[in-house]
Amino acid sequence: YYFPCQRWLAVEEDDGQITRELVPVDEAFVKKDSGNEGQSPATLGLEQKAKSTTYTVKVKTGDKKNAGTDANVFIILYGSKDDTGIVSLKASKINKNKFERGKVDEFTVESVDIGDLKKIKIGHDNKGNSTGWFLEWVEIDAPSLGLCLKFPCGRWLDKSEDDGAIERIIFPAELQTVEYIPFVPYEITVYTSDIFGAGTDADVFIVLYGSDGICTQQKSLCLNKREQRMYFERNSVNQFIVELEDVGDIIEKIRIGHNGAGLNSGWHLDRVTIRRLLPNGK
Repeated sequence: YYFPCQRWLAVEEDDGQITRELVPVDEAFVKKDSGNEGQSPATLGLEQKAKSTTYTVKVKTGDKKNAGTDANVFIILYGSKDDTGIVSLKASKINKNKFERGKVDEFTVESVDIGDLKKIKIGHDNKGNSTGWFLEWVEIDAPSLGLCLKFPCGRWLDKSEDDGAIERIIFPAELQTVEYIPFVPYEITVYTSDIFGAGTDADVFIVLYGSDGICTQQKSLCLNKREQRMYFERNSVNQFIVELEDVGDIIEKIRIGHNGAGLNSGWHLDRVTIRRLLPNGK
């Protein structure tokens, strides 16, 4: 799908809009343009990402005295085919200071196909000032599998509490499992124009619309501020693999825009191309 724009998304330019709806143009126009782009090294990494499963891991620290921990927390996901190996839960997407009393932290874990998720192991290295931790639950959402699993714990991971264990194997609570229609990976390529001031450091987002009024959630293309600074520079091509709700075989339009934040938020967008990838990177 080929969505030309060739307009500003900027408060001070054009009509002042920072969000635009784009409709696809016909195939002949696409074929005329394709064939100019070589394979960049970055696309190899994206192909790997398209073949991997992305899990959103939410961790709830209990609301008890001294429930939080400063230790380094790790998790292992065990599937029917394989496991992820030890994954350090370093950067919470919600809280700068993670694993505090009564708080939920969110992490992203990427892995090759491990099959059906059967159990997890979670624990810490007992390093730091206050290491004991009361873990309420872990929730793991795998959009590409259409599954959200809850792993209740409700126990201390503390050498001086409960049974003294600082790691635990936890199984999902079947009654709390939520199933939904699996998300599919879309390859989204964004072309920023080659004119003065075209680039942006703002948070760029996209929504896809299928037929019969189906649409995806609004999704930011960058994971963090560092990526926002790296991508969408003048005359650049940025490619993303994004897991979104399946809008079907026809994309009728897209909405793309940004949050207007930052010093030079104005953006001149040349065009967007989108490919719906089949599962397993086919």
